[in-house]
Amino acid sequence: MSTATNSDLPKQSVPAEEELWSNYETSLKNAYEGDRIDQVHATGNEPDSLIESNWDEVCESFDEINLREELLHGIYAYGFEKPSAIQQRAIVPCVKGLDVIAQAQSGTGKTATFSIAVLQQIDTSLSACQALIMAPTRELAQQSQKTLLALGDFMGAKCHACVGGTSVSQDIRKLEEGQHVVVGTPGRVLHLISEKYLRTDNIKMLVLDEADEMLSCGFKDQIYDVFRHLISNVQVMLLSATMPGDVLDVTTQFMRDPKRILVKKEELTLEGIRQFYVYVEQEDWKMDTLCDLYETLTITQAVIFCNTRRKVDWLTDKMHERDFTVSAMHGYMDQKERDVIMREFRSGSSRVLITTDLLARGIDVQQVSMVINYDLPTNRENYIHRIGRGGRFGRKGVAINFVTEDEKRTLHDIEQFYNTRVVEMPNNVANLI
Repeated sequence: MSTATNSDLPKQSVPAEEELWSNYETSLKNAYEGDRIDQVHATGNEPDSLIESNWDEVCESFDEINLREELLHGIYAYGFEKPSAIQQRAIVPCVKGLDVIAQAQSGTGKTATFSIAVLQQIDTSLSACQALIMAPTRELAQQSQKTLLALGDFMGAKCHACVGGTSVSQDIRKLEEGQHVVVGTPGRVLHLISEKYLRTDNIKMLVLDEADEMLSCGFKDQIYDVFRHLISNVQVMLLSATMPGDVLDVTTQFMRDPKRILVKKEELTLEGIRQFYVYVEQEDWKMDTLCDLYETLTITQAVIFCNTRRKVDWLTDKMHERDFTVSAMHGYMDQKERDVIMREFRSGSSRVLITTDLLARGIDVQQVSMVINYDLPTNRENYIHRIGRGGRFGRKGVAINFVTEDEKRTLHDIEQFYNTRVVEMPNNVANLI
């Protein structure tokens, strides 16, 4: 904002309705060759070398933050007792209306950070959208909506999720009813703004969740186009587990002297996740290893990550052939099917989910205590997104990595990058869950 007006930003035509969600898939196809379109990540330098904190204030309890009483009631009713490291540092500058770049590992409470800041600042007597939150996937947007509604329950806060693959007419009806907060994916949000169903006159806060992904090549133009419709002094909050240099460079175009808050990776909750590897001499033997572990997986709930959607489909079919009960999800499934699978997994009726990195960012299923990397991620930053599915917000978790001879180097790189140690899996791994 200090360097460019909204009208200076690049323009992009609004996608036709049938293209709203396909833009996301297409951008990934363009970005990655062939089979790897489900790998959602930004490349760049190591995060610690790029962002330095310039905000030192720490509030060790929610009471210290001077929040409205109904919001505090919602926070404690939600089950939060004490703010996490990122919440202790980031809620206050966000509530003060400052631009904020907050970086912390998955599972440390970033969604609640911006939700609390947004809810503190909205005027519930004004039946208009005052905060716009955008996320890279439908599932993440819908999860943020649930968090906002739960925390804002005693305030009477209204929040609607506008995402691709759902009814536009229902979005229009909900917006006409009046929503204090709108959460959405870029294509659908841009369409609703451009058609003037989503009015931007009263939007004073813009939140980009998983900001590294939102400002990468796949979404950047759409984000800019949304930004052009907002007031010039809109507050901007960016949150992510990783913040590569090219993304930080982009932020100079639309943020004003942002407060930067970094919870360094050595301070993060990797310590709550026990990390193991299983050496598998040949790729073909991973399947038998997984079947041997099946009973251990179903003690609670487990997520199994593969690098491609074809591998997800193949592994799911092979497990079903051997009469193991598993479910699967990836970006090529239609929205209704994905919603059913996530609902079953959240409820616990499905106990083992095989997926791609589509699910690696931000999806919190409370009972997940084990993550298996059937394939090691090709991008080491995705390792933290994946294993953060277990051990979220201080809960204990176990991560098991299947490692072939060819993947030993990748595992070593991950250990060095996160300054952590991955040890050989013990026989009694079930006792550790």
